[in-house]
Amino acid sequence: MKVETSFEIEPALKMSIFSPAIFGDLRAAAEVKKSSGTEIFDLSLGSPDLPPDEKVRQSLSEQSALANTYGYTLGGTKRFNEAVANYYQRRSGVALNPETEIIQTMGSQEGLVHLPFAFCNEGDFVLTTNPAYVAYEAGIKLAGAIPYEMPLLAENGFLPDLEAIPEEVAQNAKMLILNLPGNPVPAMPSPAYFEKVVAFAKNYNVIVLHDAAYSEYYFTGDSPISFLSTPGAMEVGMEINSLSKSFSLAGARIAYIAGNAEMIHIIRQLKSNLDYGTFGPIQDAAVVALDNAEEITDRLRKEFSARHKVLMEGMEEIGWSATPSSGGMFVWAKYPFEMDDKEFVFKVIDQCGVVMVPGSIFGSEGAGFVRLALVQKVDVLQKAIDRLRNLRI
Repeated sequence: MKVETSFEIEPALKMSIFSPAIFGDLRAAAEVKKSSGTEIFDLSLGSPDLPPDEKVRQSLSEQSALANTYGYTLGGTKRFNEAVANYYQRRSGVALNPETEIIQTMGSQEGLVHLPFAFCNEGDFVLTTNPAYVAYEAGIKLAGAIPYEMPLLAENGFLPDLEAIPEEVAQNAKMLILNLPGNPVPAMPSPAYFEKVVAFAKNYNVIVLHDAAYSEYYFTGDSPISFLSTPGAMEVGMEINSLSKSFSLAGARIAYIAGNAEMIHIIRQLKSNLDYGTFGPIQDAAVVALDNAEEITDRLRKEFSARHKVLMEGMEEIGWSATPSSGGMFVWAKYPFEMDDKEFVFKVIDQCGVVMVPGSIFGSEGAGFVRLALVQKVDVLQKAIDRLRNLRI
């Protein structure tokens, strides 16, 4: 006789690290509102709405049609690594050895989550920010390390205050993660601040990882500021950058880490056990993007600077407090209502059809704030502001 037994499926304990993402809930609420005939203004996901440059698309199309392009690449191709090195030399005056100081990752998310595995032991401190991009904490905790959160406060220009880190924490820190201009807070770096970072890293023997995903989103000055251009930076750190934002290749999943050769060697050892590289035609298309970065990113900045201006001025007009910024892909704003930020964003969707991200998902210091992405054209952003002007809480 067959005896039926219950079959139980339990997630691993480490799955408790991952909270359900709110983006699906925001989209579902927006779809419900849209079904009632309301126009939706989605400013939630930081996914570029501009298509890749035609030359980049053409390269991907042509290379994908070739029969001999479907094998493993086993990492970054020589062409890709050289294109990254040339890009850094032209844009930031940084000389990189393409063979030893650059490694490709399958998008920056993959690199960010896996990187702590290469350098952190159980119980090591990793210095990160609050608020911060959510992937940082996931990678830190999966590696068994301990995140130490540095608050991003207005009085410090929304830059982490390295001097406020307790001596015991600094002595036991293995890594420092920075993101400038940032997500969700678009604070901008300066050469002087990066010099402080290098001095701190040398003093405490801390590896620095600068997430430069938004480096080309600057609206003043004439070139992006690379952490690696700081004297001494190549001794203490690395920079990770993706082609997702600046070149509209988000779905292609291609990025790179550049910096200290010994650190890159350690990451390469880890990566050799994780994947077999990004699809060759995508790498070829990325080469075209990097080789034409000046032309492509000049157009990007012109458009996003106009969007930034409209949204920043609009926030001021309706009485919201937007964090001062001169770059980045987001506006970080404090709304003038006494309401939990998660409750607030769903209220806004219901009343106005404007979709934003609650600040608290990026950390406790984000409570009472919302993040708005510059992913709609100027006229659409103006309509969204007009809707928010009529919000009644």
